[in-house]
Amino acid sequence: MKTIVTGGAGFIGSHVVELLLERGHQVWVLDNLSRGSWEDVPEQATLVTADICDAEATAALFAEVQPEVCIHLAAQIDVRISVNRPLFDAQQNVLGTISVLEASRPHGTQVIFASTGGAIYGECTDGPAAESYHRQPLAPYGTSKLAAEEYLSTWNRLYGTRHVALRLANVYGPRQDPHGEAGVVSIFLSKLLDGQPATIFGDGSQIRDYVYAGDVAQALLAATARSEGGVFNIGTCVETSVAQLYDLCQEASGVTLPPAFAEPRLGEVQRSVLDPSLAARELDWQPETALVDGLRATWSWIKG
Repeated sequence: MKTIVTGGAGFIGSHVVELLLERGHQVWVLDNLSRGSWEDVPEQATLVTADICDAEATAALFAEVQPEVCIHLAAQIDVRISVNRPLFDAQQNVLGTISVLEASRPHGTQVIFASTGGAIYGECTDGPAAESYHRQPLAPYGTSKLAAEEYLSTWNRLYGTRHVALRLANVYGPRQDPHGEAGVVSIFLSKLLDGQPATIFGDGSQIRDYVYAGDVAQALLAATARSEGGVFNIGTCVETSVAQLYDLCQEASGVTLPPAFAEPRLGEVQRSVLDPSLAARELDWQPETALVDGLRATWSWIKG
């Protein structure tokens, strides 16, 4: 299978590329390297440095490769940036996705889109969110991802394509950027490695659903077998507070250090947990990595 992975030099993308190569597929990585690193792209894959918002460059690559599948991960992922720069967020996440959809269309390429569960549903006050749960984003990031999902659905209705959106929970694992805003596990473990107090925004009672990057890669590949479109949650249905996560990070690292606390951040939900039962039924996917095991693997990578 010939596959283009947008954002394939990034955190999740590098895991996806590795898995595709392990299964014998041909892989092209389309990445502007604004967050990803060329060093994380295996030499068996072909790296093309371009931005998905460059519609001409994106279309040229698709015309050259004529891929069966595009796993679309390139995105603006920082909630704070989306609040402060909503136009930039929409350009990357909405217009960039349209660029990928249009580049895919002449070649019958199936698009597997990495969306967001936590940011789309808003507050999950009534238990784990299924795909039918209300969609009430609290930040432009969630809105832009939801808009991109709707474009996929529209293309499926209009052109008979079979694009799939996966709503990811809080993804963590090796290669996650410890200097960004979105990778709390990597941030916590990096601070512990440096002997510095990590910052918890709010009181630490915020609930999240943490899913391992390797499991997410398996889900993205499982979606390529779909003969029709769809939207699926990819999470664990396990609730973990930020304070509990910090304690688990201390256990995984063997380092004990009290955290610092700061004011809650604008646009951050208090409870986010996903119900992945639809993915289990229709994609034959379920998470395999327990949080404690994933934290140990991430710690091993961070300490080198």
